Amino acid sequence: MRTLKIMVLASALLLTASPTWAHEPSSMNMPGMKMDNMMGMHDMTATVTSVDSKTGVVDVTASGMALKVHFPPVSLANVKAGDSITIHLAFTKP
Repeated sequence: MRTLKIMVLASALLLTASPTWAHEPSSMNMPGMKMDNMMGMHDMTATVTSVDSKTGVVDVTASGMALKVHFPPVSLANVKAGDSITIHLAFTKP
């Protein structure tokens, strides 16, 4: 069975648009990460429904779907339920 590595990034942006899938690939540029083998790259806006600042688990709703994502706990200091964030997604296959 193959496993997929999922990369999820978020930035707490106060957006007024409702959650939607982005139509253009993300323009992410992460130091030290090879972007040429990334697949499925896209951005989506989401509304934070809960944040566990100890584990880094964030529950969001995007495009009518409930999602659970994880971030380094220290990065969530200014994120709270009700915030709109943009999530940048991509994956690679080993």
